[in-house]
Amino acid sequence: MRVCIKYDSDFICRAVLKEQFEELGIPFNIHSLGELEINEHLSAEQRSALIAALKKYGIEIIDDPKMALVQRIKYAIDDMLEDDMAKLQKISTYLADKLNYSYTYLSNLFSESTYTSIENFIILRKVDHAKELITNTDLTLTEIAYRLNYSSVAHLSGQFKKTTGLTPTAFQKIIEKRKQNSIRPA
Repeated sequence: MRVCIKYDSDFICRAVLKEQFEELGIPFNIHSLGELEINEHLSAEQRSALIAALKKYGIEIIDDPKMALVQRIKYAIDDMLEDDMAKLQKISTYLADKLNYSYTYLSNLFSESTYTSIENFIILRKVDHAKELITNTDLTLTEIAYRLNYSSVAHLSGQFKKTTGLTPTAFQKIIEKRKQNSIRPA
């Protein structure tokens, strides 16, 4: 039997971190998504045990400060896409203010590390978000375009097709067909 589930990845990550850190007896504080503070010095054995415990869940510690900043940029972009007030700001201003670096530095670092621009990454994240909304809600394309801060449905459709090769309407039809096929008795 196939069942659909809904989950909050941020909640799950926090729960896994809490469980693993408590199990290892390591005091910590979570500052934001993807960033926490360990409240005591770790021995080599503790660090190895922590790395192994987190690896089971696909969580890794990033030691390279530049790669950590790239990850913080990605999380800030995700936060921006969820925050209606943040959507009103230019991305360059938002990221520079949130991360306390010049946008030029952030943009260059991101491009060097990921081989794509911040702007392209945002488009990919917005299209992923659109796919989630199409799949998991009954929102119209107009509502989705508005929610994702597109100027029009045509703008959303153009980026969606360029990224996925499908129009949002074609994607909706595929999802509907899959849902109908999964409901039919075997």
